[in-house]
Amino acid sequence: MPKTLYDTNSVIPDRAVLVSLITAEVEQSGHNPEYSLEELFQLAETAGVEVADRLVQTRDKPDPRFFIGKGKVLELRDLMDDYDANTAIFDQELSGAQVRNLEEILDAKIIDRTQLILDIFAQRAKTREGIIQVELAQLTYLLPRLAGHGRNLSRLGGGIGTRGPGESKLETDRRHIRRRIGELKRQLEEVTRHRRLHRARRQENGAVQVALVGYTNAGKSTLLKALTEADVLVENRLFATLDPTSRVMKLPGGKEVVLTDTVGFIQNLPHDLVAAFRATLEEANEADLILHVVDASSPMRREQMEVVGRILDDLGAGDKPQIVLFNKIDLCGPKQLELLPAGKDALKISALREPDLELIREAVQRKLSGGLRSFRIPAGRGDLTPVLYRVGEVIGQKYDEDDIVYSIDINRGDYEKFGHLLAPYAVPEEGEQLRQ
Repeated sequence: MPKTLYDTNSVIPDRAVLVSLITAEVEQSGHNPEYSLEELFQLAETAGVEVADRLVQTRDKPDPRFFIGKGKVLELRDLMDDYDANTAIFDQELSGAQVRNLEEILDAKIIDRTQLILDIFAQRAKTREGIIQVELAQLTYLLPRLAGHGRNLSRLGGGIGTRGPGESKLETDRRHIRRRIGELKRQLEEVTRHRRLHRARRQENGAVQVALVGYTNAGKSTLLKALTEADVLVENRLFATLDPTSRVMKLPGGKEVVLTDTVGFIQNLPHDLVAAFRATLEEANEADLILHVVDASSPMRREQMEVVGRILDDLGAGDKPQIVLFNKIDLCGPKQLELLPAGKDALKISALREPDLELIREAVQRKLSGGLRSFRIPAGRGDLTPVLYRVGEVIGQKYDEDDIVYSIDINRGDYEKFGHLLAPYAVPEEGEQLRQ
C-alpha cells in the first residue's frame, strides 16, 4: 500500500489548526461553511490528526498570496504557537505559491482539503487497483505544486501530506513525475481491463447488478453486510472502505442479484481522485439499479443528496433507475422523520432491523420487474425454455394446441439482454387476459 515516509516510531504526531475562508461567493451560493468545517474536522480525525482549534475569516475574495489575509496569517501563527501545533489544514484548495508563502511565515506544514482527502485514501488503499489509483491522484495533484511543497517534504515527522508516493518521487523533476504518471495510467488501464472482463462475464451470465452509492459514512457497507452476510469492514467514520466489494443478494422470489458497495462520495471530492477512481466509480454506471443510501439523521441530508446526484450525473449514471434508502432512522427524532420524503422509490429504514432489510429486498424486486408478459412458445422450441426462466419468474403456463403459453413476471434488466430471443413469440393480448 502507499507508504509512510518516516519510520512510525519516529513520527511526530500531527496537531493542527483548521482554517476556513468564507467569501461573498460562498455566502451567495447557499453553501454551509460551518458544516464544511465540521466535515473537515471529521476528515482530520480520520487521518489521525489531533485538532487543536479552528480559525475562520470572512472576506470578499481570497488573498492571492496567502489565501487568507496577512493579518489573519499572523493570528494563525500565534494560535499555532499557543497550541504547539505543527500543521495548518485549510478547508479550501490552495495554489503552490500560497502554500509556499504560508510555509515561510508559519514554519509549519500546510495541507488543504484535497490533500487531506488524498491522504486518507492513501491510508485506506489495500488492493493493487486502489494503491495505483491513489498514487496517480496524488501525483497528478502534486505535479503543478511541487515548488510549493518543498518544505512539507523535507520537514521531519511524516504524517499527513507525506503518505503515498514518498519523498524520493516528489523531489525529482517534473519529467520523472510525468513518466511515473504515464506508467501508473498504463497499469491502471490493465487493471481496468480485467475489471471490464469480470463485468462483461457477469453480464453474459445474466447477472443483474445493483450498486450501493451514497455520501461517505451513510451506512453502505453496513447495508451490504446485512443484506448479503458479507464479511466487510464496518466502521463509523469517513471513507471506512475504499475498494468496491460485490456480493450476491437473494430476493424474495428466489432471484439472485450482485450487490456492489462503492466508495463514498463527499462534497468537493478532488477531481484528480474522481478521474483516478473512475473505473471503480463506474460500477454505478454499469448497474441495472442504484440504491442511493442517505444518512437520514444528518442535518445536511439534502446537501449530501445533491452532492451524490451531481457526481452520478458526472459519471453518466444520473438517469439510472434508483431507490433512495433513508438509513439510520433509529437515530432520527420525530421531526426529522416527518421531513423525510415519502414515495414508492423512497424507503425509511435502519440497516440494523431485519424487517427493513426485507422491505429493501422487496423494493429491489419490484423495481427490477418489468411487469407480466406472456409468450406463446411452439412445442418444438424447447431451447427457449431456459431463456424464459432467465428473463424472469415463470408464474403460470397452459397448453394451447401445440403451443405452451407462459406467463412471466419479467426482470427488466435480464429482459433487455435476452428478450430479443422471445420477441417473436410475445402475446400481449393474452398477457392482458392473464393479468386479469
